[in-house]
Amino acid sequence: MEEKGNGSPMTRDKFDEKPSTGWETGQVHDIGISKDGMKVHPQPTADPLDPLNWSSFRKHTILAIVMYLYFMFTYITTTTVPSFPELQDQLGISYSQVNWTVAIPALGLAVGPLFWSSLADIYGRRIIFIAGTIIAFAATIGAAAAKGYGGYMAARFLQGFGASPAATVGMAVVMDLFYEHERGQKLGLWVLAIDTGLLAGPIIGGFIDLVSAAWIQWLTAILFGVLLVLEFVFMPETLYPRNYMLGRMPPGSSGAEDVERASQFKEDPAKLELTRTTRLKVLNFRPVPGMRHPKPWDSLIRFVLTFKFSVVVVGVLAYCFTWYWFMLTIITMVPAAYVQYSPQIQGLLFLGLLVGTVFSELFTSGRLSDYIVIKLAKKNGGVRLPEMRYVSTDIG
Repeated sequence: MEEKGNGSPMTRDKFDEKPSTGWETGQVHDIGISKDGMKVHPQPTADPLDPLNWSSFRKHTILAIVMYLYFMFTYITTTTVPSFPELQDQLGISYSQVNWTVAIPALGLAVGPLFWSSLADIYGRRIIFIAGTIIAFAATIGAAAAKGYGGYMAARFLQGFGASPAATVGMAVVMDLFYEHERGQKLGLWVLAIDTGLLAGPIIGGFIDLVSAAWIQWLTAILFGVLLVLEFVFMPETLYPRNYMLGRMPPGSSGAEDVERASQFKEDPAKLELTRTTRLKVLNFRPVPGMRHPKPWDSLIRFVLTFKFSVVVVGVLAYCFTWYWFMLTIITMVPAAYVQYSPQIQGLLFLGLLVGTVFSELFTSGRLSDYIVIKLAKKNGGVRLPEMRYVSTDIG
C-alpha cells in the first residue's frame, strides 16, 4: 500500500521502521557518540533539516519562545489577583465568585493538553502553538472588554485553553531540539518559566492595577500579540520524521564522522523530496509526511490509561497539590488576608518566593542534573536510566 507525501511515493512499512533503542527493557541504549565519548540519544541524522543539527542559537531561540508561552501559562491565572476588589465592584460579584476567575483559566489549562497533544503529533508543533496563541490573544481582549461575569468567565477559560499547548507540546519541542543528556538543563529552564509566571503574575498585576483592572488584561493581550509575532517569524516546525530519514541517509555524529558507514547510503539529504521542518508551509494544515500519526483522541485515551499506574498518579497528584494548589490557595487569599495593604504591596509579598524558586531551578536542577546523570551513566557502561535524575531531586 502506498502513501504519497508531497508528490513522493513512500510505503507505510518504511515509515514504521523503528531502530532498537532498548526501551523494551526499560533502558535507553544510545546509538551515536558525543565528543566526550558518551553515547547519545536520539540518533541524529546527516540531514541539515534535522532539528538536532540546527545551530545552538536557533535552538535556544525556539526554546525561549516555548518558555515565553509557558510563562504565560500561569501568568494569566495570577496576574488578576491584586485587582480582585475592583473586579468585585465592576462585575457585582462576591469574593468567592471572584476566586473562581482564577480556577476557570486553570481548568482550561488542564483540559487543553488533552485536545492539543495528539494534534501536535499529526500536524506539527508550530501550527498548534500559533493556533493556541491566537485563541489566548482573542480571549484576553474579550476579558479586557467584558462587562458581565458570564462573558468574563468564558474569556478566562479560553485564555487557559489557548495557553495550554505550552505544557505537553512545549515539552515535545524540547525533546525535538535536544539530546537526552542535554534535556535536564533545558527542561529546568522550561519549568522555571511556569514557576516564574505563577509568582511574577501578582507582582506585575499589582502595579498595572494602578491604571485599572482592565489594563491588566490589555497588557496580557500585548504580551500574547508579541508572542504570536515571534512564533510566526522565529519558530519553525520541529516535528521530524527521524525513523524514515535514518533509513535513507548516513547517521549523523556529534563527534567524528563515520565515513565508511556513510558511504553505504546513496541518498543525499538535499535530494530527498520529503517536505520536513523548515520546508513546511508557514501554516501547515496537513499531517507531517514521513511519520506514523496518532488518532486525534489518542491523548485522551493515554490519559485515562495512566491511572493504571498508581505510582505515577500518586507522584503527580503529590507534586500538584504540594506546589501549584498550595501556591494558588495562598495567592488568591492575599487580597482578603492583607486588605490593609495596597495591591502593589500585596504583589511584592511574592518576591521572596520568586527569588527562591529561581535559585532552586538554577542551582539544584538543570545543568546539575545533567552533570550527575553523565557521571552515573559512565559508571553504568554509558547507559542512562531515568532514576538517575532522582539524585538532584534529593538535593533540592
